Amino acid sequence: MDTVIFIVGVLGVISLMLFMWNQWMGYEKGNIVMTLDEHYTNLNEYVPAILTKLYENGKSAHYLGDRKFEVDGKRYVLFERTVPIGHVPTQQTVLKPDKE
Repeated sequence: MDTVIFIVGVLGVISLMLFMWNQWMGYEKGNIVMTLDEHYTNLNEYVPAILTKLYENGKSAHYLGDRKFEVDGKRYVLFERTVPIGHVPTQQTVLKPDKE
């Protein structure tokens, strides 16, 4: 019986860790997640790169200002993070639905 409880506990912890990893990486329902070819530090260069990537993916988009975008008629807020992909720090772009 103790072995069963231990196995269920380990599976629960692993499931929670995978869920939290997906949340941290931005893979929530409704988010748009992109990895661009370059790392951008200037928003004036970053926004056109995001719009270009969205256009390449067949989406209609425009920048509203203040890190907000409208993509296919829905409003999104820009979040960026640096994540290790293959031990290389990579800038990841996450557009989350705007709650306003």
